[in-house]
Amino acid sequence: MAQAVTQPTPIKTVNPPSAVPAANPERALQILSKTIYKELRENGYEPKQIVALATEIISLVTTDLGPLD
Repeated sequence: MAQAVTQPTPIKTVNPPSAVPAANPERALQILSKTIYKELRENGYEPKQIVALATEIISLVTTDLGPLD
């Protein structure tokens, strides 16, 4: 009998940073990072998949920054 392959459930939408003022932006980013990681793990994402996501985000940010002349 074939086993059904389960797909991770979609992630909830998070409010953009401008929607939530932060008194301490560094602390807010730390909390956001932990929350995103926890949500991904609870939704079935493996650590390698989370690293791939983080790598893609870093790539996008690097492209957005452009050359560092």
